[in-house]
Amino acid sequence: MYLKSTKEGLNLMKLKPQNDYILVEPIKQEKITKGGVYIPDTASEERPIRGKVIAVGPGRLNDKGERIPISIKEGDEIIFKKYAPDEIKIDDKEYFFIKEDDVLAIIEN
Repeated sequence: MYLKSTKEGLNLMKLKPQNDYILVEPIKQEKITKGGVYIPDTASEERPIRGKVIAVGPGRLNDKGERIPISIKEGDEIIFKKYAPDEIKIDDKEYFFIKEDDVLAIIEN
């Protein structure tokens, strides 16, 4: 999905994930082969599996209708399943919507 900003002001901060979805800015990984050759992220066909959390939804509802909050917060760096995200582009910049269950780890600094 591709979204374009308008003069009315569609921007990233106006996107609020729903339920247990997380909005993530992917972090591209630079690669160096065993032979020492640098491969830029623009030449790689692989999808990123690491990202920075931009926004989180309120959490999912359980069977009783109670909201279970998301354990991940804005600003966290995460590792997620490779093919889990739904991709969107805003002004040619890529972002992912990911369900909380597809997050494998939070990277602690």
